Amino acid sequence: MRKSLKAAGLTAACALAGTLVYGVGAAGAQGNAPHAGHEPQNIGLLTQQIDAYYGAEKQADGTWTASADSDYAKDLARVEKGAKADIRKAAQRYGHGHHGAKPAIVLDIDDTALLSFDYERRTNYVYNDATWNAYVDQANRPAVFGMPDLVDYARKQGVEVFFLTGLSEPQRAGAEKNLTKTGYDVPLDAKHLFLKNKTNPPSYLKNCATATSWTCTTVEYKAGTRKYIESRGYRLVGNFGDQQSDLTGGYADKGYKLPNPTYFVE
Repeated sequence: MRKSLKAAGLTAACALAGTLVYGVGAAGAQGNAPHAGHEPQNIGLLTQQIDAYYGAEKQADGTWTASADSDYAKDLARVEKGAKADIRKAAQRYGHGHHGAKPAIVLDIDDTALLSFDYERRTNYVYNDATWNAYVDQANRPAVFGMPDLVDYARKQGVEVFFLTGLSEPQRAGAEKNLTKTGYDVPLDAKHLFLKNKTNPPSYLKNCATATSWTCTTVEYKAGTRKYIESRGYRLVGNFGDQQSDLTGGYADKGYKLPNPTYFVE
């Protein structure tokens, strides 16, 4: 379930956008529930602080962009620098099928590979299925700063790249188009790009998904898919996501939490 800024109160703004979580074992975004005598963060002030964190700029056409020299971009750069060092070491260890498995990384799409700040800002952080789906299908989101370069680096090290997203199967064409136009020069076929297919779910999710019923949580869906990727002879040396639910559940050596203070996915 996706919770917007207003619906979830952003729970003290995920420690307000600047507390960067690096690694799977770190705490999630839930925080502590407010109670009498402890007024929650004022949402008007909170949105101002999020604008400052992203270096928000409104363009002439009405779209909102993040600044490449913002604190958000700097936090991303720190995660990516550490991840590249880890990828290099993993490639040296597992390259060419050493230790019985080919090294690979897996990335979420929304606010991990492609930045959705424009949508969040223009909708005042209120999520709506219809407007979100239309926005995704436009395939105009920019890349998250530095992530195409990280993916290119991984590929040059001999590391396979997979995308695993909560987007639905009907949005495949838009996802492929947007990833390609923003510089992700990697295979994006059905064996490398995994979306939620609720009408014809894969057998490896049979414990929570059938053609008539999808009950998979984000963790069940993503961990189950990572398990499937590993069953194909890969070792997931890195798992990248902007939500803790992207990273929980195992089947990856390391998890990398990218900053995102604008919504929370359970």
